[in-house]
Amino acid sequence: MATPMSAGSFLKGLRAEGLTVVEVGDWEHHNRNHKGPWGPVHGVMIHHTVTSGSEHTVDVCRDGHPGLPGPLCHGVITKDGRVHLVGYGRANHAGLGDDDVLRAVIAEKALPHDNEADTDGNRYFYGFECENLGDGEDPWPAAQLTAIEKAAAAVCRHHGWTERSVIGHLEWQPGKVDPRGFTMSWLRERVRERLK
Repeated sequence: MATPMSAGSFLKGLRAEGLTVVEVGDWEHHNRNHKGPWGPVHGVMIHHTVTSGSEHTVDVCRDGHPGLPGPLCHGVITKDGRVHLVGYGRANHAGLGDDDVLRAVIAEKALPHDNEADTDGNRYFYGFECENLGDGEDPWPAAQLTAIEKAAAAVCRHHGWTERSVIGHLEWQPGKVDPRGFTMSWLRERVRERLK
């Protein structure tokens, strides 16, 4: 169980990991906290956006769309490897997921198969949306993959978590496929190496 880091600590941690961070508007106060609590936090969730074009992607993740108001994550990782901070606090990224998965993340154990959607993930996870069409063909540039690794590691490092606190949306909510184009086991291995 962990208290969410302050917005300032989040920014500092990302930069300390070697990331180029872009602050978008009043990101520190842009959130959905009026809809429910944020925290305690237990992990980092990785998504793909199903969008193309960095500027458009950042705008969508900040503002949301009809039926799903923004922010849709805390940071948007564009193909050039930059992290755009669009919100801080509760964000509409995780949705309802599997309480068994949450227990495994908390215990930092192997994840069970997600087979129910009964737990509010927006409360418990930091979220990074990664610019990609999610069609299995849109490439993941090396700079972007490295940035995803560094962003996840930065949050884990702050909280003293291992790589097992990093999950994909597809591991949380039945029916989700993101991120598509690399495996979460591959990403967790990279985070594990970085945290050594």
